[in-house]
Amino acid sequence: MNIFAFANKLIKKCDWIDIGLLKLSVAAAALMVAKLWPPILSLDWYWYAIVLVLAALKPVSRAVGK
Repeated sequence: MNIFAFANKLIKKCDWIDIGLLKLSVAAAALMVAKLWPPILSLDWYWYAIVLVLAALKPVSRAVGK
């Protein structure tokens, strides 16, 4: 079993509260990394915007395309 099949099996057991809490924990982990490693916050704002657009491109195109 590959990792994606395993992840799909696990996510099917979750309800919307579990998924929301997972998102919150990922956001908290990202803020913790930013707090512990200050140089990451010294980037210009447009680098964050580029990462945001690149990361959201596939999910948004899939959601809008169907």
